[in-house]
Amino acid sequence: MRLFSAKTVGLLLIVCCLLSCQQQEEQPSQQIPEEETVFIHDITITTGQTIFVPAYSEVHYAGKDITMQLAVTLTIHNTDFTSPVIVTSARYYNSKGKMVKEYLPKPQRLGPMASADFFVDSSEQTNGVGTHFIVEWVAEQPVYEPVIETLMLSNSGTQGLSFTSTGRVIKHIETSPHPDHPDRLVQGNNL
Repeated sequence: MRLFSAKTVGLLLIVCCLLSCQQQEEQPSQQIPEEETVFIHDITITTGQTIFVPAYSEVHYAGKDITMQLAVTLTIHNTDFTSPVIVTSARYYNSKGKMVKEYLPKPQRLGPMASADFFVDSSEQTNGVGTHFIVEWVAEQPVYEPVIETLMLSNSGTQGLSFTSTGRVIKHIETSPHPDHPDRLVQGNNL
């Protein structure tokens, strides 16, 4: 005994699909909040660092004169579960040490466990294996240090290449009360 005809089953499937599509469209889209601009003169800095991050815009292969252009992504990960960090600068330099671009025109607060990234397309490269970023960050309270690294990537023809490079601290900033004037802060520099 047949309960439903093939036409009825097909019609029910179409109606179910259309209803499920409508329900998905009605769900509000989740928007990612923009980074908050911070005015450095309005905050009390307790810690911070300047980080050197290698960013190889090209690599040599099959001889010194043959190179592969690479796209570079700089990523800054706030590793603190409860406190934000403030990224004050992300500068890109060429192999001769000349600043090419400031990727962060004003300081930005990076929330707990949040990340920010900056992309340099392989067509925008200044050439050279010595390109790099200088990233500066500060915090209003003691925090776990952010992880700052670059990802280099190319897929030229049938060849693909990708690798990462981790940043290294070249300047460490800590502030503490001045021994003679507890109301003033002293900035330290530990390399």
